[in-house]
Amino acid sequence: MLPKRLSHRRKQLKLSQEDMADKLGITRQGYGHYETGRNQPDNETLIKIAQILDCSTDYLLGITDDPTKESTQDSLKEINKLIKEYGIERIGFFDIEEWKNLSKEDIDEIRRHFEWVKQKAKERNNEEDI
Repeated sequence: MLPKRLSHRRKQLKLSQEDMADKLGITRQGYGHYETGRNQPDNETLIKIAQILDCSTDYLLGITDDPTKESTQDSLKEINKLIKEYGIERIGFFDIEEWKNLSKEDIDEIRRHFEWVKQKAKERNNEEDI
């Protein structure tokens, strides 16, 4: 997965293997071996490559298909920020007793909203892949 992603992302950014090698301080042949799979970059080099290619190491390694640097942790931090900003933690969002007061219709509405948000994110990610 790594060799294919390295080559694909480099070409998306219109960089040559020579450009990558120069930025990494290695030979073109050395970088070329990463793209053919003959050699694997060490962790430090992989991080540098991800920075140059403006993507996450998770994307390069095939853990995610989303090349953006935003990690799950970043998303969770943003959600946590929204919870605090809107005072959700103070209105029983995390209090299980409060949830017991919700009707089946209320729960269905929450589920539909979460599904809608997930679908919008999926559509946005698919558009970015084009």
